[in-house]
Amino acid sequence: MAKTDIEIAQEATPLKITQVAANCGIPEEYIEQYGNYKAKIDYKFLKDNQDKPDGKLILVTAITPTPAGEGKTTTSVGLTDGLRKIGKKSVVALREPSLGPVFGVKGGAAGGGYAQVIPMEDINLHFTGDFHAIGAANNLLAAMLDNHIYQGNELRIDTRNIPWRRAVDMNDRQLRSIVDGLNGKSNGYPREDGFDITVASEVMAVLCLSSDITDLKERLGRIICAYNVDGEPVTAHDLHAEGAMAALLKDALKPNLVQTLEGTPAFIHGGPFANIAHGCNSVTATRMALKIGDYVVTEAGFAADLGAEKFVDIKCRMAGLKPSAVVIVATVRALKYHGGVKKPDLNQENLEALEKGLPNLLQHVSNVKNVYGLPCVVAINAFPTDTKAELDMVEAKCKELGVNVALSEVWAKGGEGGKALAEEVVRLCEEPNNFQQTYPLDMPIEDKIKAIATKIYHADGVTYAAGVKTKIKKLTELGFGNLPICMAKTQYSFSDNEKLLGAPSGFKITIRDIKVSAGAGFIVALTGAIMTMPGLPKVPSAEKIDVDENGRISGLF
Repeated sequence: MAKTDIEIAQEATPLKITQVAANCGIPEEYIEQYGNYKAKIDYKFLKDNQDKPDGKLILVTAITPTPAGEGKTTTSVGLTDGLRKIGKKSVVALREPSLGPVFGVKGGAAGGGYAQVIPMEDINLHFTGDFHAIGAANNLLAAMLDNHIYQGNELRIDTRNIPWRRAVDMNDRQLRSIVDGLNGKSNGYPREDGFDITVASEVMAVLCLSSDITDLKERLGRIICAYNVDGEPVTAHDLHAEGAMAALLKDALKPNLVQTLEGTPAFIHGGPFANIAHGCNSVTATRMALKIGDYVVTEAGFAADLGAEKFVDIKCRMAGLKPSAVVIVATVRALKYHGGVKKPDLNQENLEALEKGLPNLLQHVSNVKNVYGLPCVVAINAFPTDTKAELDMVEAKCKELGVNVALSEVWAKGGEGGKALAEEVVRLCEEPNNFQQTYPLDMPIEDKIKAIATKIYHADGVTYAAGVKTKIKKLTELGFGNLPICMAKTQYSFSDNEKLLGAPSGFKITIRDIKVSAGAGFIVALTGAIMTMPGLPKVPSAEKIDVDENGRISGLF
């Protein structure tokens, strides 16, 4: 019987984290240990090494996800181990898992098989407490806001116009829309309220995009948490909240260092959920990795229409990063799903369905090459059920677009199974590229949204729900017109309708609401029926997770 991911992780013999740090050139003075196998690295390390040259940055993205899975994190880890196998000094920079998917349906985000980061249980559960700190800072601002109203409302806050919501790192649909402050004057002012999952909090984006503690505090102060009766913004700074929020986040801002099963250094810090957030790990972690690795592999959430677009248009733009190459992860099984095959039948060869599903992959490839201007390779995350005819078809179709295909066997073989992909990535990193963003910042807000919808999603255009264009006009008048756009869209389709698989055409993107994340520095456009608080499935993964009398956890994946 094949070993589970958690069994493989638990059988590993990890290096002490001090050894991992020493191996990649991080002196002991910057290390803050959390037990033997994980540590935070002081952000002063980055400041003290700012004159060191950066390594090459490689982005791992994927096709539109399906229930069949793609294995983006697994590929990122295996590629980094593969780069070491061919003699390259490599580091991986990943996003932290949210408890929502861990206990929901998707599982954790520590990779799989023999391409994992460890300690897997810690990473997938509380880790170093970053998400708890983010949730606490978010909810401190909410508490101070409502307390200000209760204590006389000197800022004249309009209680019907409070966009700031509370946060919890759990899939809990019951909390999406609530009424609080009930049962008498002493319990506050009754109003409509709600919760977002912690990863959708603006505080998460602020932490991930801040360059240092000073920048963090300034960004927190710019957060718009409410509007007054004249329609003017009320910020966290107006409530004198940013200092205490920053105090809660001062350790969370420090990147987390762990390792792969093969002892390769791995930074894991912030940033999941590219469907409702910007979906990238922290700028600080990426910059640290670039100082200690000649090749740095990072990932962005979901497919290249979501995480990669936000990586390019938000993270790279704000941090001045320039990637050298892109890896697009796909599986034959997922492509057949896009071609109409039901999940139980995905293990059977079906060239007709594969050909029908391939346009999804090819559209992502075209976007990366022609819109972002970056060289890319398609990594086929291998399954034992893939046939030679199916693999040959994928390779042939990609070569028509001038893109190579590399078979990735990292799940079964670790770094050894990633050597072919690593060789191709090294080759691509030496190629010149024409890296560019999807749109210029000085475009009007509506034009930027249209650029993403038409260039990246291949939509026919954009429609706006009642009142949204008025909000856009107001945001422009308030001086936010030059910010990038963070689209909140289903991850299951290029469109805003999750049932439209493959590479759909003849659709329009519907913007149902829009808001500014002034601290993070972007405008959030909510499309279709996307939710900022997911719910649990009928049979949540939490039902299978257990711990024995020795504290050994089972059921995580």
